Amino acid sequence: MSGVAYLWRSGSWPLALVVFVASVLVPLLKILSMLLLLLTVHWRSRWAPRQRTRLYRLLEVVGPWSMLDIYVVGLLVALVQLQSLATIKAGPGAIAFGAVVVLTMLSAMHFDPRLIWDVFEEDDER
Repeated sequence: MSGVAYLWRSGSWPLALVVFVASVLVPLLKILSMLLLLLTVHWRSRWAPRQRTRLYRLLEVVGPWSMLDIYVVGLLVALVQLQSLATIKAGPGAIAFGAVVVLTMLSAMHFDPRLIWDVFEEDDER
């Protein structure tokens, strides 16, 4: 059973909600947002450049908050180990989660938001 489902069933639904948002929802939205930005730049889209720039800035602000889940899980592990309630093992999901956090942060750092506006500058030069 996954950690979120266990927390939900054990009555810790506020904590389950925090873990779900921080470990599933935010990374998924970051990946989809970055994909949108990359595809619109690649296709030289003129669609909503201000909103896409705001989306990029939001990705930069949200980036460090992705680490919230790691702190919550670390706290839970410490509490469980102190009270000897259960045994916790980090499985392949921990490596995948860490990779997603690092890769989404790197992708946001290396994306140049000026590329959104390049299509408009080329028109001005003509």
